[in-house]
Amino acid sequence: MVLKLKDTYLVWYLYYKEIPKEHRYTLGQHIDTLFIASLEAVSQAAFLGKDEKAPYVRLSIRKIDTLKVLLMILWETKSLDTKKYAHLSLHLDEVGRMLGGWSGQLIKTQSRE
Repeated sequence: MVLKLKDTYLVWYLYYKEIPKEHRYTLGQHIDTLFIASLEAVSQAAFLGKDEKAPYVRLSIRKIDTLKVLLMILWETKSLDTKKYAHLSLHLDEVGRMLGGWSGQLIKTQSRE
């Protein structure tokens, strides 16, 4: 999952350079920061014990959901074209599904204990 999110960030980084200046240093910078925070949270969860992972996975899910909304705003303001928005959205949806599955698995494991 870390690799998928990293690859999505690298795609974002290429697009980030092309965002108009009016959004690059505001909304674009915030999106970039959320991507990095998501990567940090997923990486931390990957190396923690089973009973410590859940908060980091939930944090990652919240950050990815926020990313989706902010990217939609960037697209609606025409600062990100439709093709790039769709490409990023597909990747983020996949990461979101993976995180949701991981979260569900952690919940099941915790309920058995």
